[in-house]
This record gives sequence, structure tokens and C-alpha cells, in this order.
Amino acid sequence: MIVLVVLFGSWLILRGIGALGVTALATWHDSVRYALAVMFVFTGVAHFNKMRRDLAQMIPSFFPQPMLIVYITGVGEFLGAAGLLIPRFRSLAGICLVLLLIGMFTANVNAALKGLTLGGRPATPLWLRTPMQILFVGLIWWATH
Repeated sequence: MIVLVVLFGSWLILRGIGALGVTALATWHDSVRYALAVMFVFTGVAHFNKMRRDLAQMIPSFFPQPMLIVYITGVGEFLGAAGLLIPRFRSLAGICLVLLLIGMFTANVNAALKGLTLGGRPATPLWLRTPMQILFVGLIWWATH
């Protein structure tokens, strides 16, 4: 849930800054790219702090080296966030982030089905995680095309 707060809170703040005259944030469409970048930096950090162990437990057991996967997906989130802000890489970043989210959804499903906790809190239930993922994918696609 905090991810939604980060996304929508930063989107509103950034759009407000755009309304004050910052042309890079002049539209909802422009400001959502920056808000998505903020969200992916926020979630990417978790791949390198104490949350990384909880994230590794989310990865289905048939994948080898879950901690390596956590690090790789964290780097992917950082690269995707940067790519959203660079016009030349925006489209590619959007495609890669959508694929990353689809891949990471398997970990979210696994965590929900196993009743895992993240930072001491239950994993997001699938009835909420599924529409969140669809929302993230839709916003990324809209922001990059």
C-alpha cells in the first residue's frame, strides 16, 4: 500500500510543481513519468536494505539464487526509473519495466499464497495486488507511449 501512496503522492506534488511553471511537469502525462521514477527508486531501495531478505523469500523455490534475483531486479528498477526520464530510452524503459513487473508478479503471488510477511507486515493480498500491477503497467504504458 505504501507504494500507492508514494506513486500518487509524488504524482500530485510533481503535477503541482508543474502547475507552478516547471515545463517538464506541465501535464499529468509528463508528471506521471517522474512519479513512476520516484516509485521505482523507492521500491528499488528495498532490494538493497534489510527488506532484501523478505523479498528473497517471496521468490518461488524453483528459481535458483533468490538473493541474486533480488539484486538484479533492484538494479532493473533503478535503470528503469532513469530510463523513464531520458527521452531516448523512454520507450525501451517502459517495455522493460512492464516485463519486470510481470516477472515480479510471480513473487507477489507466491508471497500472498504462502502468507509471507514483508517488514513484519503481511504481503499484499492478491485481490489488491492484481489491480495494483495492472495499474502500474497501464501507467507505465501511458507514460512511455
